[in-house]
Amino acid sequence: MPIYFWNDPDNIKYRQAYFDIYPGVWQHGDYIEITENGGVIIYGRSDATLNPGGVRIGTAEIYRQVESIPEIMDSLVVGQDWDSDVRIVLFVKLRQGSQLTDQLIERIKTTIRKNCTPRHVPAKVLATEDIPYTISGKKVELAVRNVIHGLEVENKDALANPEALDNYLDLPELQS
Repeated sequence: MPIYFWNDPDNIKYRQAYFDIYPGVWQHGDYIEITENGGVIIYGRSDATLNPGGVRIGTAEIYRQVESIPEIMDSLVVGQDWDSDVRIVLFVKLRQGSQLTDQLIERIKTTIRKNCTPRHVPAKVLATEDIPYTISGKKVELAVRNVIHGLEVENKDALANPEALDNYLDLPELQS
């Protein structure tokens, strides 16, 4: 567990990040499984777990597939409340010279379907210029989810690149 944050002399951000949910108890926010052999499987952030049709999906499962595709530099996946359910929306940051064509979208979806399940396949795949990260290097799915739902993003000070959130504001592709 981290012992403090830089530039947080009174440990205010640190306490908010790890001790607000269970006062006095450290809560990291990842779903894990301890296997019968004592190994650990990390499924991803609990606050970013997707839940389309009531099926729990860890975002890391999708990242592992998408980021194996040569044209993809980085990606971010969120759940969007849609039609009384949640639909998976995948944002991809493309390598220089690559374009998000219908063929690439189909290859992304096929890779996910083949190596995960049909439930993992995103309803929308959109290109983005930047992916937001925390200062400590973690993808910020919850902030993007808030932005696409028109909700306030708290603690932007914890982001290394808060301006990246502007890429997710009022996207027409998410209106249909």
